[in-house]
Order: sequence, then structure tokens, then C-alpha cells
Amino acid sequence: MAIYKDFKTLSQLFQIITKDFAKGKERAALKYKSGADWKEVSYDDLYNYTENFALGLASLGVKRNDKVAIIAENRPEWVYADMSVLGLGGVDVPLYPISTSDTIEFCLNNSESVGIVVSNSFHLNKVLKIRNNCRTLKFIVVMNDSDKGNEKDVYSFSEIKERGAEYKREYPNHFNESSKLTQENELCTIIYTSGTTGEPKGVMLTHKNICSNIKSAHEIFDIGETDTFLSFLPLCHIFERMAGYYTAFSAGSLIAYAESIEKIAGNMEEIHPTIITAVPRLFERMYNKIKRNVESMPEKRQKIFNWGIEIGKEFQLAKKSGQPVPIFLSLKYKLADKLVFQKLRDKTGGKIRFFISGGAALARELGLFFEAVGILIVEGYGLTESSPVIAANRPNDYKFGTVGKTMPGVEIKIAKDGEILAYGPNIMQGYYKNKKETEDTIKDGWLYTGDIGVFDAEGFLIITDRKKHLFKTSGGKYIAPTPIENMFLASKYIDQFILIGDRRMFLSALIVPDYEALKEYADANRIQYKNVEDLVELKQIYELLEKELDQFQKKLANFERVRKFAVLDKPFTIETGELTPSLKVKRKVIEERYKDLIEDMYKGMES
Repeated sequence: MAIYKDFKTLSQLFQIITKDFAKGKERAALKYKSGADWKEVSYDDLYNYTENFALGLASLGVKRNDKVAIIAENRPEWVYADMSVLGLGGVDVPLYPISTSDTIEFCLNNSESVGIVVSNSFHLNKVLKIRNNCRTLKFIVVMNDSDKGNEKDVYSFSEIKERGAEYKREYPNHFNESSKLTQENELCTIIYTSGTTGEPKGVMLTHKNICSNIKSAHEIFDIGETDTFLSFLPLCHIFERMAGYYTAFSAGSLIAYAESIEKIAGNMEEIHPTIITAVPRLFERMYNKIKRNVESMPEKRQKIFNWGIEIGKEFQLAKKSGQPVPIFLSLKYKLADKLVFQKLRDKTGGKIRFFISGGAALARELGLFFEAVGILIVEGYGLTESSPVIAANRPNDYKFGTVGKTMPGVEIKIAKDGEILAYGPNIMQGYYKNKKETEDTIKDGWLYTGDIGVFDAEGFLIITDRKKHLFKTSGGKYIAPTPIENMFLASKYIDQFILIGDRRMFLSALIVPDYEALKEYADANRIQYKNVEDLVELKQIYELLEKELDQFQKKLANFERVRKFAVLDKPFTIETGELTPSLKVKRKVIEERYKDLIEDMYKGMES
């Protein structure tokens, strides 16, 4: 869909939407839950809160090119803070809410941030702990007024807005004029990539970088003011920020903030969203929950469900063939829709037009399953360094197992070694104060993504793996672990799966099972256990998972098959340092942590 009016900076976009687009419209821009009720933020309130907060920051001395960090969960104040800093010509530095004090200290010092806006006392305490080590930090603002405390140079959000209202009396046009001064090639944000190794790197993105990606998104997605987005991925991540925030905002769509990932199921039924940006993890959870519910049904209902899914897949395949769908198949599909699909769609609020999936590979089987029930998932691909999208499936032109076709305005080529290279107006300026990493990543304007991929005959991009994840067995066979891992994740008994085998004679794996599914299996088969630790040690559980693996890897070549595995009694998490904040696996950390367990699997098996 065409954008409402052209814009060159995010500051200009904010002015256009809140002033021109919203004129005479009595409708909400944002929605959030407070207690048991959903509250709305109008376009007028959004502008006024943002202007007052911006002028409050100006009263503290924030000026053009100053860096201000933000650390908070998704909430309206994140938007006020973001648009305030950008409106003043500043640069914002978004941080993950799960960041440790050490990470916060590194990012604040590396970016030379003059201030930080935090959500609550939990985040405030993390900053206070390292405040004296942050040489440029002058102030802290707390979104929750009651969490402010009495520390020096710590302000509540309301206090800053009040200061802004006073500042406006003396400088009534400061915010508006500052917004106009910003140029498209000026730095807009520094986003620290979580990275699977080493210190975070600050990705420098300009207004033009991000705005070009927003406009490209509008060329391939029909998004408008009748759409409602439900936002739950972290706003500090460029995927949610560009797609679920800026693109939605530029279309005049309503943005509702989910309470948390744990409560998203209930929030979907309350909000009735039409579009959700998500990661494959959400669909894996939804799928596993559906499968468990089906297995608890009487046998007759299970058969109806499975029949419905097969009819759904057959119907969708016929639709894409270009030929008229046979009448008998259409009739069966309508019956399946009434008996099975409608109930599943109602769980998402009943109005979903499509999900946009990114951040990791979506298993082809998941895409086909949800498509069968009338829930479309379109997968895209990109990096923080590319603002972020470089390829995406379209709602009317998609293929599961691929990340779609090249985004408008972007060029992609495949290097001789298979690495995906990208070029365009969305490519970052470099890593902040890190010349070496910048020169290693951008060469002659081309972004070296670190991902291995190939185009199919129809121009769809297929990602095979991360370049640095490829490993070689001692037999000389190259292995791309991600596709194999994703295949096993389709098992209802497997929650997380890490393939091991670099310079080894054969492949092994670390398996984090779905503990709830294992408990249900054990209870149904009268297998005695005391706790999870006891359960995963049982011979019957090992044999169950062994059967699952044998079933899934029938189509794999011998050298790709998993011959041994270990079952873990706790999941990989962000808090334990085994996952990045964007839920990517830190392979080196995991292999080091479980090295004794890994060595045990190879004892006596290798020379």
C-alpha cells in the first residue's frame, strides 16, 4: 500500500502522522493494558507527551547528536522517549531489558550516552550499580513515577514532561524546529548486536537507512489504518522497531502492546489483531500446544482434526496451482473450516490477516500446517546491519522453506563461497568506533552477512546456514546444522536441539525436551518419576526420544544422522548466557558448558 505522505526522516514521519494524517480522526494510535483494562493513547496525546518529554530533555541539556539510551519493555513511553530523542536531532541507543549491568556499562561508555531512560526500579538499580563508571552519563529518567527514588540526577517521566511544559513557554517552537533540521543521512540510532561471541557491536543506522526499509515494506505489504498490530518482540530489536512500530505507525495502524510473551495468547483474543510480527519460537509453541490438546481428545475427534489438516493442505495446494479448485474439495474445505479451522483462528483473535516471521528460520512444516488452517505466516530475512530486511515473502507470493524475494531497492548476490551479500540504501554506516569490524563486514558498499544461501529457479532466497556454523566431520563431510536442528524441532517432545560434530567421527546432539510433553507421556504410561531431573534420566524417556529421532532422520544421509544424544534437565536461556537476547543459540558457550557431557558421548567411539 502507498505511504500516506513521503518522509525522509523518522522525525518528519512523526510530524506527518500525528499532525496531518490524524487531523479530525478520533481514534487511538497506541493501546496498552493497565490492570484488567486496555487503555488508549490518541494521536494528540502521543504528540503532546512526546513534545513535552523532548523539551524536558532539552532543559537537561540534550542537544543535536547527543546519545540517549532506552531500556524498557514495550510500552507507550518507549515511543515517547524514542521520538523525543530523534525530534531533538539526537541519537537513541536502545538496550535489551535483560541486559546485565556490565553490558549496560559497556554500551553507555562505548556510545558516550549522556542519559538513559529506564522502565522501572529493576532497571534503575542495574544502572545505579555502574553509574560511577559511566564517564558521560549525566541523568537517568524512570518511566514508572513511583520507582524514581531519591538519587541525585534521577528524574521521573512526569517530572521531565513538567519541565518540558515550562521550557515550552520560553521556547514554543523548539521541538518542531529541531525536527525539521534533521537530515536523512544523519545518524538516527546505535543498536548493539547481541552477538554470539565477543563484545556487542554498535550498529550505526541513519534515518535514510531505516526509512528506506519502511518504504520497501509498504511496496510489498498492504498495510493500512484498519490494521491492528499486536507488539510483543522487544522494541530494542530492529525487526520489531522497523516492522511492528515504524511501518505500522507510518500506515496509521493501531499498535497494541502485549503484556508479555506468556500472556500473548490471551492478549490476541482480547485485541483481535490483524498483523503480528513474530519469531518461529511463537509458532513452535502454538503448534505444540495444539498437538497436545488434540492428543487429549477422544479418538474420533482426533481423526476429524487430522482429516481437516490434510484437506486444508490439499486445498491450499490446489489454490496455488493456478487451476480452479475442484468443487468437491471446496465443499470438504468448508466443512473442515467449520469443524476445525475456525476454532483455531479464534484463538488468535479471529482477524489475523498474516503473521510476519523473522529472526530465525521457520520450519517449512510449520508454515504448511498454519496455512492449512487459514493462518498465513510470511517469512523474511535480514540483519540489524541492514535495517533489517533484505528479503521477504509476500502475502500473495510466498514459498515455505525460503525467506522470499529481494526487497525493493535492495540488491543481493551470492559470493563464490555461498555467502549472501547485500547492497542498498538500508545498509548500515558501520560499527560505532570499530573500524576493523566495519572493514571486515562492508566491502565496496556490500554487506557480508555471514549467512550461506542460494536462490531457487523462481528467485526465492533459501538460507542454508550461518557461515561460521558450518562444520566438517573427521570424515571430511561438511554439515550445515540449522536445517537438521529445525527438522527435529518439529517433534512435540523436543523444545531445543543443538547438533554437535565439528571434527568428530559422527554427529551427536544435546536435547532440551518439552518437559510438559514428557510428563504427559510418563503419566499416560505409568512411568514413575520424582521431578524433571529424575524424568530425563529414565531409560524409557531416552528410548522415546531415540524413536523420535529415528522417525525424523530417515531421509537424511548417513553422515547427517544423529547417532548419540544427551537429554538436559534445564533449557538454554538468555539469563544463563546460552541464548542471545534475540533467542539465537550461543553454540560456543553451550559446547564449553557441556563439554564433559559431549566428551562422554564420544568415549571409546573415536580414535
